[in-house]
Amino acid sequence: MSERVYYDVTSHSLNKKNEELCGDMVEVVKTDDDVIVVLSDGLGSGVKANILSTLTSKIIATMMKQGASLEDTVDTIIHTLPVCKVRHVAYSTFAILRLTAEGKAQLTEFDCPNCIYMHEGVVYPLEYTEREVGGKTIKEAAFDLEVGDSLTLMSDGVIYAGIGELMNLGWNWESVSDFLQDNYHAESSSARMTAELIGACKDLYMGKPGDDTTVATVKVIPRQTVSLFSGPPRFERDDERIVVDFMSPEGVKIVCGGSTANLLARVLGREVTTDLNYTGDLPPIAHMKGIDLVTEGVLTIRQVNVLVKKYLDNPADEDTIRLLDERNGAAMIAKQLLEHCTHLNLFIGKAINPAHQNPNLPVDLSIKIRLLEDLAELLRSAGKVVNIRYY
Repeated sequence: MSERVYYDVTSHSLNKKNEELCGDMVEVVKTDDDVIVVLSDGLGSGVKANILSTLTSKIIATMMKQGASLEDTVDTIIHTLPVCKVRHVAYSTFAILRLTAEGKAQLTEFDCPNCIYMHEGVVYPLEYTEREVGGKTIKEAAFDLEVGDSLTLMSDGVIYAGIGELMNLGWNWESVSDFLQDNYHAESSSARMTAELIGACKDLYMGKPGDDTTVATVKVIPRQTVSLFSGPPRFERDDERIVVDFMSPEGVKIVCGGSTANLLARVLGREVTTDLNYTGDLPPIAHMKGIDLVTEGVLTIRQVNVLVKKYLDNPADEDTIRLLDERNGAAMIAKQLLEHCTHLNLFIGKAINPAHQNPNLPVDLSIKIRLLEDLAELLRSAGKVVNIRYY
């Protein structure tokens, strides 16, 4: 693959019934060149399992981030973790997925359900090789990825969902694969795919999971640039410059603020029209030729921040995802930034709007600017590349 690809990664867990801590752990490490995803399943449940899975995932992620080879990492884990004397199984199982910017995947699994690889909505079995490391058998696979492919890692709780409740033997790997195929949508983010599978497991357990249940989904995505313009520049002589800079990059264009939209319309010689079919508590969106979305300013951006933070706190929550699907300006911006953006360009004008001032803040500090800077930090924490230009 010639072009750099990016990875949308989301995980979510269900705790075993009556347990406050989850015995599964997912660790995601991003470097300049690689993304490393580790899913560990500690033996049993509760505090002990949580400690074991945390120890396993942290050691693997830390060693690999520092450049240790996969073999040394796996050898360290196998020699570090004890074996249960009663059941003669490892105290923690794991899957390691290493992904490169060129679309190369290296998968290592130890005593856990196989990764599910989907290409164009179809599950393809991976070709594994086995070898001994530290006296333990590990399975490995190396393969190429394409934009749109997805990878699903899971703990035992996923394939055992339904045992003793709705099914005699629960799901199996093929059942989960069929579910993912049947619910495939090309535009689905990793969060939506994770939420669907976790939701199905929750239903099979009838809301009372018999085991810790974890899903980690990786979606391969291309570079997707969004440019957001808000606020006229401090000096009117820069009006045309900010418009030229904003319109130059390829990708999605979003404009926030009435005065900003009017400036853009004047410089480009275009018309702004309000959406008359709009409903909701926030001010209505508007339309302009060549611009993907036009919204109100401060109130909308403040709500975008609320939605983004809520999503980042629990990305596979079905209620949060439903909020992103609402037809209001804030939801539409948040959905674009969270699900369809790898790079965000913020064009921020520093003209002060008196209506946005708080008497307790310095006179030269715009509420809108602070909100946009907060949004930038939230998105950076989500792994987005954010560039800010002030005018």
